[in-house]
Amino acid sequence: MNVRHYIACDLGAESGRVILGSSGNGTLAIEEIHRFSNGGVRVGETLRWDIEAIFEEILAGLEKIGRRGIRPESISCDSWGVDYVLMDRQGALRDQPFHYRDRRTLAAYERALKRVPPEEIFRETGIQFMPINTLYQLVDDLEHRPDLLTSAHTFLTVADYFNFRLSGKAVCEESLASTTQLYNPFTRTWSAVLIKHFGLPPHIFPQVVPSGTDLGPLREGLEERVGFSGCRVIAGCSHDTAAAVAGVPAMTSPWAYVSSGTWSLLGAETKAPVITEMSRKFNFTNEIGFGGTIRLLKNIPGMWIVQECRRAWKEEGREYSYDELTRLAEEADPEDSLIDPMDDRFASPADMPAEIRASCAEHGRSIPKTPGAVIRCVLESLAQSYRDTLEQLESVAEMRVDCIHVVGGGSRNALLNRLTAKSTGRTVLAGPAESSAVGNILAQAVSLGHIGTLAEGRAIVRSSFSIEEFS
Repeated sequence: MNVRHYIACDLGAESGRVILGSSGNGTLAIEEIHRFSNGGVRVGETLRWDIEAIFEEILAGLEKIGRRGIRPESISCDSWGVDYVLMDRQGALRDQPFHYRDRRTLAAYERALKRVPPEEIFRETGIQFMPINTLYQLVDDLEHRPDLLTSAHTFLTVADYFNFRLSGKAVCEESLASTTQLYNPFTRTWSAVLIKHFGLPPHIFPQVVPSGTDLGPLREGLEERVGFSGCRVIAGCSHDTAAAVAGVPAMTSPWAYVSSGTWSLLGAETKAPVITEMSRKFNFTNEIGFGGTIRLLKNIPGMWIVQECRRAWKEEGREYSYDELTRLAEEADPEDSLIDPMDDRFASPADMPAEIRASCAEHGRSIPKTPGAVIRCVLESLAQSYRDTLEQLESVAEMRVDCIHVVGGGSRNALLNRLTAKSTGRTVLAGPAESSAVGNILAQAVSLGHIGTLAEGRAIVRSSFSIEEFS
């Protein structure tokens, strides 16, 4: 059997993974080769990404593959959206990039919407309004670091930066470019209108390329270090959610997805942007998917809230695994404890469990006292948020969804899946958990002509991974 190997560098806001995909005889197997912790680092009063440390972790994973004597066909990086790097003419970083949770974006967001009406921004981009969006980060750069921004040679989103480091080609792949709120989904290029309105330097924005673009071979200097050659670098789906949606094992019936991780991204695939007053009112976003499809979706703060509860309890000396927290939530009695996950108060509080209890108290809800009750509250709240968002999605897209595919790390949470099925009244199909890596690999295989279409790839996913059904 002829087995082909692909490498997915799947970078999340909490952890990064180098994953080896092996395809042959109509099946796909994945293996986690290297995992590392990820997250923001404090630099003075700011929150940044240690971008060079992340790249070294990527190379460490590639070296492990090289030591096994494997010759991969290709490699591609995917990452979270909205954050970016600024480079000089030689490709060196101008500054350590900001983390999207840095507080600078809040004031910039307010100032930007006073300068250009939200209706015009949405009409031009179709993107959900969030203070973390790239547009508002660049507005802050222009106001507080104008020399750094205007003298930069190239702007790159995060995964595209790593693909540049691997290939030497500086481009933005359209799924990740579309998260910036500076990309026009009709013209399929940067929004010259908004760049001009906000006074951003147009010269820094590179070429935007379609998902699955072959960027060329791995840099020669890197081949010697990692121990293999002949590997292509593919700009597959550089945005991790686009990759996750590509990896959804869907068939032809109307379906929605929840890409469940730090964020929960709930949406559907459409053939064209849905930029209407209703979609703006409900704050939906039109991001690009593989093959030029549209990911009509809404961002919902997902397992971030659970992650922050876990971190707060760890600081108190009580360390729980995610499985333990889910078990405790299973054992907790369902109470009238609910929060609104979309409330800004849960974006970056100092003490997440305390913030949850305070919200419940303020809204006359039962106050969850134990860790299990707190997590039960969060999961019940997420399930209700999924229901409300799904109903909005069906109105905006004028469609009726038969089932919901839950993919990503959160798909392992059987309690949340059951609550989602109960809340929405729809069948929930959970898995694969590593959908971003799977979709990343499928995009590479289609790009290289090893798979004919994404539909073929999704059929391979259905036959290769366990999918659990919740009615």
